[in-house]
Amino acid sequence: MRRFSASDLKQHLDQCQTQSSELPLLLDVREPWEFEKCQLDGSILIPMRQIPSAVEDLDPEKEIVVICHHGIRSRQVAYYLEQQGFDNLINLEGGVEAWAQDVDPTMERY
Repeated sequence: MRRFSASDLKQHLDQCQTQSSELPLLLDVREPWEFEKCQLDGSILIPMRQIPSAVEDLDPEKEIVVICHHGIRSRQVAYYLEQQGFDNLINLEGGVEAWAQDVDPTMERY
């Protein structure tokens, strides 16, 4: 698993768009009420507790960025996915809180 700061992820996403590369799957593992407050554009929500039942719906070959509030739950999910055979994972260190602080100050914080 790679670990990206919010700024690293922003640069990576911009680079994918500039090079017309496939964007990674932005997998948000927070709770629905958290996702409603704020989210990265294009992210999908699969709460942490639902990951084991949803893992077969995820493509182990696709680059996946795992996102939560501060980066702790996402790290746990990324470790779990690694154990399931996923090896193209990025954990957003600091989560959406870091994204709001370092990349998008207009994002709602909680």
